[in-house]
Order: sequence, then structure tokens, then C-alpha cells
Amino acid sequence: MLVRSVKSLLVAVFSLSLVISPLLLVAQHHGDEPVNEAHGGKEEKETLNPAKLIIEHVSDGHEYHFMNIGHHPVSIPLPVILYSPEKGLSAFMSSAFHHGKKPHEGYVLITEEYLKEHKEVAEMKDAQGKPLFKNDKIYALDANGVPSLTTKVYDFSLTRNATQMLISVILLVLLMTSIAKKYKKGIGQTSAPKGFQNAIEPIITFVRDDVGKANLGHKYERYMPLLLTVFFFILINNLIGLIPGSANVTGNISFTAMLGLISFVVILFSTNKHFWAHIFNPPVPGGVKPILIPVEILGIFTKPFALIIRLFANMISGHVIILAFICLIFIFGAMNTALGWGTSPFFILLAVFIYVIEILVAFLQAYIFANLTAVFIGQAFEGGHEHHDAHGHDEPAVI
Repeated sequence: MLVRSVKSLLVAVFSLSLVISPLLLVAQHHGDEPVNEAHGGKEEKETLNPAKLIIEHVSDGHEYHFMNIGHHPVSIPLPVILYSPEKGLSAFMSSAFHHGKKPHEGYVLITEEYLKEHKEVAEMKDAQGKPLFKNDKIYALDANGVPSLTTKVYDFSLTRNATQMLISVILLVLLMTSIAKKYKKGIGQTSAPKGFQNAIEPIITFVRDDVGKANLGHKYERYMPLLLTVFFFILINNLIGLIPGSANVTGNISFTAMLGLISFVVILFSTNKHFWAHIFNPPVPGGVKPILIPVEILGIFTKPFALIIRLFANMISGHVIILAFICLIFIFGAMNTALGWGTSPFFILLAVFIYVIEILVAFLQAYIFANLTAVFIGQAFEGGHEHHDAHGHDEPAVI
């Protein structure tokens, strides 16, 4: 019943987002046009660009940006570490770029502000008419002070995503080591669990019983370190990503691709001869085998691909919907001030509601990724693991 309610809710939210999307596109087009503040004036009024705002929120960057007070951004700069064969190693804070307005040590961060001041750089296009210089990327300057495409720059900077992943790893290690020390002291074994141990122990037990044992049978202990690490690492990143101003790491395709690649490698190393015999010699009539064999081979790669896309799409969509509701307040406010103030409570409630749903999704997606990983590993055994019934006899596991 709960699953049906959640599905109906997600369908309703998705349908509402389809209604909102045309309004956002209209607002973006309207925001790109100059608006005169006075009759016959040349001064332009700055308008909201929803697409730009959403993309900036879900993409990576060299600083944690929280808000703008007037024309002054409130942000936390991050370390920039660059190496060029011509310039050597350079390390400094991203604030040295002044948000892309100024170069530093022969390097420049391409931003919209930089391109506005250097129109000759913005007008440089490739053969397909696309801009030569990518936004939010660091380039070396040539002798004329122009960004160079020929000078190789190796960027090892700690961006938002990289910094947040390090923070997540530190939190995960500190959390698990502190709980492990309590168990070594006997807390939770000879006595009742205490503190945060009470919250973590049921989760670990749940992952062990409903994910590990249910899908891997008697071999579950071998894979529990992987399943628990994946579950808690995704969960911590999901929850941190809900903090305003933080990075949406799990909404980055590169992050989910690496997790999917790790699962893919583990799945391949867990296979046996029965699995590969089923792939290259499926139990079907001979005339169907030439058709089914390519499908089975393709299925090997679609499993990790499903893990990658599922986590990425679910985690980025919630952030986009929340920002869309917030942008609608300003869109209606630009049309009519009273309309903006009148609809703001409704859109704020919707944004808060989706935010609460995102907390549920944070736990749900961590569970789904760990569970599907266990399912795919269990399928790789191809009948190689069993469950034991009440009499100790082996029974084939149901996946």
C-alpha cells in the first residue's frame, strides 16, 4: 500500500513538473532579453534565468556558493592544484580568480563574467559553431593574455564534488570506527547498545538480512563489507547533498559511473562456469541461440548501466524539481508582484514537501543500489548458492 502511494505521488510530481517546464523555458527566454528600466533608457534590468540557476546548482565547481548579497557572492573557496609542463606546479585558493574576473599565476577560470568582459574569447567557435572554451574550466594564458588551447593543463583541484566525497569518507570512517570501538569494549554484546549505535545497528542488520542473506545465500559474509560500504557511502552523500549550498554528488554521472564500475568488476569476479555456459549456450532451441546469445552478452553490461542511471536520475531529479518550484515564485513575481507573493506560500510548501520526500529517497536509493548489486552478484553465481531450510537441507535461492 505504501509503495503504491509513493508511486502515485511520484507520478503526480512528474506530471506537475511537465506543466512547470514550459513556464521555465518562457522565463529563460524572457530573461535573456534586455529590459529597459525607463522609457528610452539603455540600462538593462537583471532577470532570473532558471536554467542557469539549476545547472549551477547540480554541476561541479571550484567553490561552495551559498547566496549573493547584492552583487557580492557568499562562498567558500576551494584549493586549486594545477600542473603544466611549461609552468610547473601551482597551488592556490579559487578565490584568487575573483570568480573568474581576474587571472592568477598565468591561469584563468572561464566563467560568464570573464566572457562578458572578454567578448573576443566568447566569440571563438569551433568548426561546428560551438564555443572553444568550456565554462568553469581553467586554461593557461599565452603571451598575449588569451586562454590557450595548446598549453596542456592537468587539473588536480579539489572541486565541490571531490571535497564532499572526502568529507563523506571521513564521516563514514569516523562513524564506523567509533561504533566498532564500542563493540570491542562489549557495548552492544554484553550490554545494550548506546548512543548512535542504537540507530546504526538495526540498519546493518537490515542490510545483512534483507540484502545480503536474501540474495547471496551462505556466501553473503564475503560481500557484506562491499554492500555495507556502498549503502552507507551513498546514504551519507545523499543526505549531505540535501544541505543548502552543498554539492549533489550522487547526482553526478561520473560518481555513479565509478560505483557502477566497481559493482561490475565484483559481478564479473563472482561468476562461475555455469554463468558463462548460460550466456554462450543458453538452454533454448538451436534456432533461437544466435538471437539470444547477443542479448545475454548485452545483459552483462546493462546491469551496471542500470545501477548508474537509476541513482543518477533519481538524485538529480529531486533537486531540479525543488529549484523549479522556487524559481516559479520569482517567475510569477516578475509577471505581477501580488501574484508572486500570493503563490509563494504554495510553491514553498511544495518545495518543502519534495524536500521531505528526498530524505526518504536518500535512504531508498542507497538500499536499491546495494540490493541490486547483491541481486546481480547472486545471479552471477548461477545456482551456485543455496539457502538452508529448517531441516538443514539445501534449497535453491529465490532471487
